Parts: sequence; structure tokens; C-alpha cells
Amino acid sequence: MADTKEKADTKEKADTKEKADTKEKADANENTVFIGRKPTMNYVLAVVTQFNSGTDEVVIKARGRSISTAVDVAEIVKNRFIPDSKIENIQISTEPLKSEDGRTVNVSSIEIYLKK
Repeated sequence: MADTKEKADTKEKADTKEKADTKEKADANENTVFIGRKPTMNYVLAVVTQFNSGTDEVVIKARGRSISTAVDVAEIVKNRFIPDSKIENIQISTEPLKSEDGRTVNVSSIEIYLKK
């Protein structure tokens, strides 16, 4: 019986840790703006909305051809809308992606950390 109780305690701890990890990921995604093909000002509005809702840091993420749009968004927010914001950090990387024909293609990515 003690063995069954230990297994239940271990499972409960694992479930609690999993929920905490999921919550951290959700919090990380809440203040992240993913750049795509929409007009630049849509993303600027998203970043400004994040800052106005009380977030101190917003992460702007982009891959490939959208990187230049991400840089534009960060600069527009910093220079026009929230002058007291600053670029805290910039991370660049290369991500391997599988193409439709099965080849692996390297795609550049960027993460821009804006802080209020």
C-alpha cells in the first residue's frame, strides 16, 4: 500500500511540474509577437498593446524574409510610439527546416527583446 501511495505522490509531483512548465511557456508566449506577412503597423499595434496592458518586456520574433519587418517594428515602436522603451537584447540564430521535397533548409531567425 505504501508503494502505491509513493507512486501517486510521484505522479502528482510530475503533474504539478508539468503544469508549471506549461504556465511558464504560456507566459513567455503572451508577451511575444511573431512577425509574418501582415502590414508592419499591425505588428507595431500588437507590441504597443502589449506594453499598454502592463507588460514590461515584449519579444519580437521573425524568420527569413520577415526579419527586416521585425527590425522595422522594433524601431517604429522605439522611436515613434514608446520613446522610453529600449532594445534590451537581440538574438540571431539559424533553424533547420524540412522543405516540402524532404531537404533540410537553413532559415535565419531573430528575437528582439524590447523593454519599457
